[in-house]
Amino acid sequence: MSRPTLTRRAILGSAAALPLAAVTGPARAAAPMLGAATTRFNRVTLGDFEVTTLLAATMPRPEPQSIFGLNVSAEEFAQVSAANNIPTDQAQFFFTPTVINTGAELVLFDTGLNPEAITGALASAGYTPDQVDVVVITHMHGDHIGGLMGEGAAATFPNARYVTASAEYDHWAAAGNEGFDAKMRPLAEKTEMIGDGASVASGITAMSAAGHTPGHTAYMIESGGKSLVIAADFANHYVWSLGYPDWEVKFDMDKAQAAATRRKVLGMLAADKIPFIGYHMPFPAVGYIETRGDGFQYVPASYQLML
Repeated sequence: MSRPTLTRRAILGSAAALPLAAVTGPARAAAPMLGAATTRFNRVTLGDFEVTTLLAATMPRPEPQSIFGLNVSAEEFAQVSAANNIPTDQAQFFFTPTVINTGAELVLFDTGLNPEAITGALASAGYTPDQVDVVVITHMHGDHIGGLMGEGAAATFPNARYVTASAEYDHWAAAGNEGFDAKMRPLAEKTEMIGDGASVASGITAMSAAGHTPGHTAYMIESGGKSLVIAADFANHYVWSLGYPDWEVKFDMDKAQAAATRRKVLGMLAADKIPFIGYHMPFPAVGYIETRGDGFQYVPASYQLML
């Protein structure tokens, strides 16, 4: 006896003959809307190191051309935005400190906007503030030093030593800046002042990347024959700054030097195919650089650093 042949027409016809409840199942209350969300941490390996990016905060910001592309027309800004499928009326900002476990020390790069945000992100990644051995400050804008101190001048990372560029510290120490005075100055005696090429810890080397601020510093991370750059704020947006390095950015203190630094760092990353972490890149903030005409293109990492 021949077997019946199942066809799409037969299956659909059978379903249509069933009562609605039999097809869809019993009615249930609608699930509540939970809103947009993302994870708080992302961990990858680099040789013998573990590298964890922490989402200390994310928020929308209106009128992005008041920050990026100050020297281009609204028409060009809109054209570039449309080509990259992003709106021109607002942007999403990300604030991404990084933790590197070298096996000997736990090193934190930057501290977010406030102690609650960085300690919460650390907790989600399985760390506690007292485990942090070294805090490296890439530069001293408020979203990088905000988590250093809490209420009552209590240090958030009680067992840590601190590292920053001497040029950066000296600038803000003379600037009369309230955030610096509250968050960084009290830690001066525990802070090591360094210059370009200095070693922070085994496998972690300072790279001057001035322009965004006078002592803004990136860091080359090397382990097991592999490399990665903690690039901080040399580029503050994956399209409007990184893709177009000559576009002026409001927060760059020396705009010409910042543009030159962007081109230099982006050229190195593209040529050497080195992954990097950008503090304001879309979370988890790990990616690669490709050249594109006279500019560059951000390529988010997929599974390269999981292998």
